[in-house]
Amino acid sequence: MKNIMLFSVVCLIFATSCKKNETSKKQMDIKPPVADKIAKNLEIHGDVRTDNYYWLNQKDEPEVIDYLERENDYYAKMTAHTDDLKQSLFEEIKSRIKEDDESVPYFYNGYYYITRYETGKDYPVYTRKKGSLDAEEEILFNVNDMAQGHSYYSLNGINVSDDNKWVAFGVDTVSRRKYTIYIKNLETKEILKNSIGITTGSSTWANDNKTLFYTRKDDQTLRSNQIFRHERGTLPSKDILLFTEEDETYSTYVYKTKSNEFLVIGSYSTVASEFQILKADNPLGTFKMFQKRERGLEYDISHYEDSFYIVTNKDNATNFKLMKTSEEKTEKEHWIEVIAHRDDVLLEDIDIFKEFLVVSERSNGLNELRIINWATNAEYYLPFDNETYTAYTTQNPEFDTKILRYGYQSLTTPASVIDFNMETKEKTIKKEVEILGGTFNKDNYESKRIWATARDGVKVPISIVYKKGIKLDGTNPVLQYAYGSYGYSMNPTFSVSRLSLLDRGFIFAITHIRGGQDLGRDWYETGKLLNKKNTFTDFIDASKFLISEGYTSNEHLYAMGGSAGGLLMGAIINMNPELYNGVVAAVPFVDVITTMLDSSIPLTTSEYDEWGNPNDKEYYDYMKSYSPYDNVVAKKYPNMLVTTGYHDSQVQYFEPAKWVAKLRELKTDDNILLFHTNMEAGHGGASGRFEALKETAMDYAFLLDLENITE
Repeated sequence: MKNIMLFSVVCLIFATSCKKNETSKKQMDIKPPVADKIAKNLEIHGDVRTDNYYWLNQKDEPEVIDYLERENDYYAKMTAHTDDLKQSLFEEIKSRIKEDDESVPYFYNGYYYITRYETGKDYPVYTRKKGSLDAEEEILFNVNDMAQGHSYYSLNGINVSDDNKWVAFGVDTVSRRKYTIYIKNLETKEILKNSIGITTGSSTWANDNKTLFYTRKDDQTLRSNQIFRHERGTLPSKDILLFTEEDETYSTYVYKTKSNEFLVIGSYSTVASEFQILKADNPLGTFKMFQKRERGLEYDISHYEDSFYIVTNKDNATNFKLMKTSEEKTEKEHWIEVIAHRDDVLLEDIDIFKEFLVVSERSNGLNELRIINWATNAEYYLPFDNETYTAYTTQNPEFDTKILRYGYQSLTTPASVIDFNMETKEKTIKKEVEILGGTFNKDNYESKRIWATARDGVKVPISIVYKKGIKLDGTNPVLQYAYGSYGYSMNPTFSVSRLSLLDRGFIFAITHIRGGQDLGRDWYETGKLLNKKNTFTDFIDASKFLISEGYTSNEHLYAMGGSAGGLLMGAIINMNPELYNGVVAAVPFVDVITTMLDSSIPLTTSEYDEWGNPNDKEYYDYMKSYSPYDNVVAKKYPNMLVTTGYHDSQVQYFEPAKWVAKLRELKTDDNILLFHTNMEAGHGGASGRFEALKETAMDYAFLLDLENITE
């Protein structure tokens, strides 16, 4: 009997091997696209870079479209053997999602607001109920109906007037993040004819319910650079320009304070901020400067009673502190300290209520919520007992309430929405995301935080999750993920999609590298500008640690990152390609120098303080030493899947297109290199909730195929 079983196993392995070999042979017969080489010399600081694929940035030119379509065809042919796997992954992930789902209602200005989804539909339905959850439902927007006839549709910036009769909203049907603002009459359901184009989509009403303030973008660079005042019912051509942000390194926006008393124009760059204020009852008045911008001075303001509360890094408060000042005397010399700066705690944000102040902090890489009573100054922290959790305040638009609404999740626990009574300390779980299918049990998975030592001695945290029972013998496939830019912290959150990898034996690891803000502001500062390489070496050193500790091996280690995380992917494969069997790079920012030298490209000038300005030779030389596109050479690279969106406004499609073309030209291996362009989408991919899952299934199928996992 044992011999028969052994024979069966051998036959199965042989059949699988034969099928794999047959697939590999078919793939070898498929020839990858070859991009034309047209040399363009780019010279600055006496240095010449030759870019043979510069021509690919000519958007909408027939030869460019032809190349992208040939790459898409090559991707389709090379992955045809995984089509069934992609479809089954999509269906599997979709089957876990409650399709007829709805958000936890939140109460604001007399109405309960609810977002719900309908079975089989891609887009949300925004609704409200007056006074009671038992009241009749009023549909504000059924985005499924609105999106008909569009391959991409995004609705944002829903903004209801104080009298509850009007709603402003933004629509983008191209995925270029140029939103058109419309105004809808909530009594008649009529959408006014006078739409406002090329905006952020967001807006704010003055207290007269007829004056709307909004932000317009530069048509070419897409920088948010102008604030306008619009009177409902008038032509946009009559709108009044209130403010133009002339500094190309800044962007601007407008909002109303939670107290409903002030309109605020904000200007911000990577290293500084500035605000102007105006009473919301006086929309035709003149905005007053709160505190003039100073390089290195960052601050954010919230209004409460007769004072403003300021989260700021004033006086070298690297991790920020809380200060306050009166409405009349808002300049920094009048600011009084409320919560002092701490070297080991990052003050991230505040939420103001009538009786309580809620402070969002980060300590040792973990979120903390601190509750302070205004009257007594008594304070306490919400207790959390997990080492890989994420906690955050959510919708709290009401001012006069004792209830704090916050969210909680971890790598093993689906997202929960919790109402917490700040007076009695009682909490009510309003909702935990339901995982359908009957097979998910959070106790079947394990998560923990481990620490890798970087080459300069710094300890880098890694949050990992896997299915219980895995042996650390070096044979496990590990997907290592990171971002590492803009001070964006990678919180350990739950993913319904990720279960499809965990259940097939993958370990998922989030590496909290420098360039994020996971361990405080200094964690960000030491991973930007002339310290940017710390981001890359932290990831590589964490990879080596995962291998040395038996979590995986070079043959089973995979890396994934998107946007600035795609830059990370490009850097690590140039520096240590031998560590990874496969890499997924989504909308990757890989042509750093050329992009940062072109001020006409969206977001360039506003990011000089993140990456440096290559017009300065010191930054040029440093960028050139790590820019992925400039450092592609003739050597072996891992298997790779690169994805982009044709209408991407943040990382233009031509960056990954050029990168892939150069990799095809120079790489010396026979590993797979795939490039796919979503011709209908931009930076965020497909707009529908289920269409987006298909893109996830593409990524997962690529990884599973490399592990010879076929189902």
